[in-house]
Amino acid sequence: MRIKSLVLVTTAAFGLAACGDTVGEQAVFGGAAGGVGSAVLGGNAVAGAAVGAGANVLYCDQYPSRC
Repeated sequence: MRIKSLVLVTTAAFGLAACGDTVGEQAVFGGAAGGVGSAVLGGNAVAGAAVGAGANVLYCDQYPSRC
């Protein structure tokens, strides 16, 4: 379980560090981070990718200076 948590945290950090310049890039990076994180934790990778894509786009829209 520790390995899974480490992978998830690392993936999330890389996903947030690479927010993307356009909405499409933001969706792809967030979706990748969400899908991988969900798959590592044994969840539904497609649902995780959808949530990650939406969350990253919303985050970058809310806080553009942090992306």
